[in-house]
Amino acid sequence: MTSTSSPIAEKSVASEPRWDLEKHFGYASASDTKIDDEMTSIERACEDFKKTFEGKLDAELLEAIEAYEGIELTLTRALSYVSLSADTRLSDDNMQKRKASLMQRYGQASGNFLTWFNLELAALDEAVVAAQYEKSDKLRTYKPFVDEVRRSAPYNLSKEVERALSVRSSFAGKGKVVEFYGNELSRLKFDMDGKQVNMEVLLAKMTSSRDAAERAKCMKTLNDGLKDFERTAALSLNMVAGSWHIEMKERGFKTLRSQRNLSNNLPDDVVDSLLQAVGTTGVDYCKKYYALKKQILKHTQGLDKFTWSDRNASIDIGKGEDKYTWEQAVDLVRDGYNKFSPTMAKLFMDMVEEKRIDVPAQDGKRGGAYCSSSFGSGPFQLLNFTGTQRDVATLAHESGHGAHFILCYEQGILQFHPPLTLAETASIFGEMIVFRDLLEKTPSDEDRLAMIMSKVDDIINSVVRQCSFDQFEEKVHNARANGTLTPEELATAWREVMVNYYGEEGEVFDSYENTSQLYAYVSHFHNVPFYVYAYAFGDLLVGSLYGAYMKQPEGFEEKLLDLLRAGGTKDFVDAVSPFGLDPASPTFWSDALHAHLGGLMEEAEELSKKLGYSS
Repeated sequence: MTSTSSPIAEKSVASEPRWDLEKHFGYASASDTKIDDEMTSIERACEDFKKTFEGKLDAELLEAIEAYEGIELTLTRALSYVSLSADTRLSDDNMQKRKASLMQRYGQASGNFLTWFNLELAALDEAVVAAQYEKSDKLRTYKPFVDEVRRSAPYNLSKEVERALSVRSSFAGKGKVVEFYGNELSRLKFDMDGKQVNMEVLLAKMTSSRDAAERAKCMKTLNDGLKDFERTAALSLNMVAGSWHIEMKERGFKTLRSQRNLSNNLPDDVVDSLLQAVGTTGVDYCKKYYALKKQILKHTQGLDKFTWSDRNASIDIGKGEDKYTWEQAVDLVRDGYNKFSPTMAKLFMDMVEEKRIDVPAQDGKRGGAYCSSSFGSGPFQLLNFTGTQRDVATLAHESGHGAHFILCYEQGILQFHPPLTLAETASIFGEMIVFRDLLEKTPSDEDRLAMIMSKVDDIINSVVRQCSFDQFEEKVHNARANGTLTPEELATAWREVMVNYYGEEGEVFDSYENTSQLYAYVSHFHNVPFYVYAYAFGDLLVGSLYGAYMKQPEGFEEKLLDLLRAGGTKDFVDAVSPFGLDPASPTFWSDALHAHLGGLMEEAEELSKKLGYSS
């Protein structure tokens, strides 16, 4: 495709760099008294905000929004810095105490002096809001923010109750338990061949090993280690599900997911349709895929028994790279992005060169990976890079988030963040771009099959597995309404969901041995209930978008960049309409599954037959 941007020059990068937060935020350290001075200033500003504007939004809405925006800007800077710093120092009790103290100050200021604002804005008469729009063009630029706040009106409680809930949240309730769960999870160590390793290293070893016995050993080590953690995980899950249940009841949400769907401006039936399609068409593809993988592993690794520990096993064929240095990973992502969008490639390299990525897998660091928006200072990526092909995909994914944030910062702090329905668009598209670029470079049919199988692994994990997680949450939350769940009951629910999505033992997987405690390390259940369907949503949307790109590449880059720049100012339907996609179609999600998985599965089956791995 053509682009008006010029290709970027290749630039060198340091080995496994750490992010440089102090440079970007302007603080000397997390204990810098400048942070305390800013928090004191914010507290005063919050108090003044309430005194100045409460009860006056019917006449001074624009002025109030601008003042609120200023508070959010200053607050985000301080809290983002401390939170990011704390995520690489989870074993430092003083660091965690510092973070908790600042969060408590924020909770008090927000609860006492800011909570009223959204409630009063949501309750304003429509005619009053319309009249102020008529008088101010600038106020109309905030309409997406105003609309988002006002959607919550039917579910809001009284000012007194909302204030009480807010000021208590940083001192008590589920938040502190979830924080404890996350910190303890990051501290877990597993005994592997006499050496203590963290979970990220153990999971990477299980995926990359070509030895089924070693993979099984890793799985047992993981499951046994999590057994000692199950009571902590159960406590946190019970707190989260119990809190979600009482909020749903008190606020009047109709279904378990309604609260999450509201924040994403999605009707319940759209999400239900997605879950239904994945639970049928997606599950069919899932079983078909693992049956194929089972045959390939039997021929290439002499696998006798296909167990859960073999689910993400790499296909040991071809001569392609299976281990990457950080420099190689950067080159791969840069080159892949540059082929599709020089704009995104440059944004990626800016993040690398400006030390916005914390790369190595280290003890005392939060597990997994994420990209923080950190409006005004960000974005910043946290990785746990061990050099696998999946780590390269993760870099491409999180860098897509980073590029997305940079592009939509122009919408301002109140409207930049994309809704969940679009939040994974750039990240998953980034993964797809890098995958397609690498696929073109494969030297043989064996390498091509190995790459396709790895990509389908990722799609199945993002779509089917994440929707299975959603069903697990549904089971847990429904049961929690009737009382606290024991670790044994959580393990039973986990097994039931595995059977629902992957079949009974013997259908595809010969054994689910050593899987009973795996629910305990899925942090999304605790941090963001019913978020997991976002991955399926994003992956299938990107599959549809990529299909549109292949049909009509001319002009596609600018359409996609426009979608990303819009941030939170467009809803899902408006955002995808320029690409000729119709989410209202009853077959939208099943069509997306066929488009996204069908072609890859067909090629994998053909290559497998050609190479003699399947009949």
